Amino acid sequence: MEQIVINGGNKLYGDIYIDGMKNAALPIIFACILTGDKCVIENLPPVSDINVSLEILRSMGAGVRLLNKTTAEIDTTHIVGGTSPDDLASKMRASTYLLGAELGRFGSAKVGAPGGCDFNSRPIDQHIKGFEALGATYKLENGHICLDAENGLKGTTVYCDMISVGATCNIMLAATLAEGTTVIENAAREPHIVDLANFLNTCGADIYGAGTNTIKIRGVKSLHGCEYTIIPDMIEAGTYMAAVAATGGRVNIRNVIPKHVESITAKLTEMGVCVEEHDDYISVSSNSRINRANIKTLPYPGFPTDMQPQFAALLCTAEGVSTVSEGIWDHRFQYVNELRNMGAQFMVEGKSATIIGTDHLSGAKVKSVDLRAGAALVIAGLAAEGQTIIENLQTLDRGYYDIVGKLRGVGADIIRRPIIKASSNHLAK
Repeated sequence: MEQIVINGGNKLYGDIYIDGMKNAALPIIFACILTGDKCVIENLPPVSDINVSLEILRSMGAGVRLLNKTTAEIDTTHIVGGTSPDDLASKMRASTYLLGAELGRFGSAKVGAPGGCDFNSRPIDQHIKGFEALGATYKLENGHICLDAENGLKGTTVYCDMISVGATCNIMLAATLAEGTTVIENAAREPHIVDLANFLNTCGADIYGAGTNTIKIRGVKSLHGCEYTIIPDMIEAGTYMAAVAATGGRVNIRNVIPKHVESITAKLTEMGVCVEEHDDYISVSSNSRINRANIKTLPYPGFPTDMQPQFAALLCTAEGVSTVSEGIWDHRFQYVNELRNMGAQFMVEGKSATIIGTDHLSGAKVKSVDLRAGAALVIAGLAAEGQTIIENLQTLDRGYYDIVGKLRGVGADIIRRPIIKASSNHLAK
């Protein structure tokens, strides 16, 4: 058990380097199952979700070898479908990608209930709709999601009732080796959808249209291994962009694709923050209190839901009244009480929040309730007066590698330390 301790008030100056995108790496790691071959995946972020996904593949019979901190060699030749451990699958939402990968390769799948951040209702009905359209039958048995395609998977047209990154990825995985052509309509357009399609095409798939709302997959007989590099993480980049806006200073956010963060850049510019785009990095600078803003999260290329908590924390320091509307998930304001403990003024009604900006956030002891909420508390702590202590760090570790070291490198007064519990003798006194 550890905690992050922040003494706020320092401006940030220097360079921060962004790791590979977790949300792109996870479906690609599980997509290796489809190849039945050896793949080398580079620029993997060394975060806990990646470690869990690799351990799942190991437990299923894959050969997994770390070539360095960010590169893994994955050999799925001898992997056994339906054998993923429930305790590991329950640790993250991305274990659902096992469904599409196993179904595509073996014609059946069996996976325990997924975990990850809890935004209350996160159904996989769109995933199941796609699998059934391809010819699979579905049942829930002893807490496991079970799929079976006795007559093989056949290409078809799947219309997603709502835009879903997970469903788009999963249908793509299942359809890659299916007979005929599959068309996904109302598909998600996120950069990690494009990255998954690029990986599969590098392995011999025939997919085009990724990045638009219509993706076509012509089924192929087999795939082969490849070497592939994961794209940079636009959410990690956006998190540090928001941190600089909250504290002031000037930081170069390096190893990014500026187009991927255009919605974040546009909103920061509206707030009065200076953002300069270069080929593979972004410079962010701020020397005055930011302006109020209204934010509504939308599917890409709209403002990302995974940046909503970070910007809510940022808007706590803005001049004036701001609103944040969540257009993707229900119950994504569970972190608000933690920010209120730091002096933030929130009024939440359903999927919208009104934030009354203040120039005086105060340090407090708070708890990270989910991955991006943890990042929001870090941003608030950097901007607050006094000391902030953040606990429940396993949520933050799912998506950020060495966030403390990266922020210390640009001047933040932040450390990570073990939680020291008072002894029973001390309590008795």
